[in-house]
Amino acid sequence: MKPFLALVLATFLPASLAAQDAAETVTPALIQPGSDSDLSEFLWKNRPVVVFADSPDDPRFHEQIERLSQGAEALFDRDVVVLVDTDPAAASVLRQKLRPRGFMLVLVGKDGGVKLRKPSPWTVRELSRTIDKFPSRMREVEERRGS
Repeated sequence: MKPFLALVLATFLPASLAAQDAAETVTPALIQPGSDSDLSEFLWKNRPVVVFADSPDDPRFHEQIERLSQGAEALFDRDVVVLVDTDPAAASVLRQKLRPRGFMLVLVGKDGGVKLRKPSPWTVRELSRTIDKFPSRMREVEERRGS
């Protein structure tokens, strides 16, 4: 694993889930490796934001991860999980399904459909505004207000 990606993942992934008390609620990590992920595991639970780059050294990749990290709270509130894939040679399931070219940010809805593709980094504010327009997100907000 490339040093920067390892550092990013080490920062956001829990050190040892097995070591945590079983009674504790484990908050999932915001940023996860996408190399062994399948979008079907997030159906109706999360909104995956997939960040692709041809190299972990891509400045756009660094910028995107920094932006997402700074807005983690807003993303958690919207059930977002960030998947990163910086190895085109591995031909991951995500790459086969979403077919990125170079740097790409892809927002996937809880229904598994691609909602947005962007060839440049986006801010959490831009992502949040887009997500907040989804009918499913509007229902979630209404349900929270009602309870």
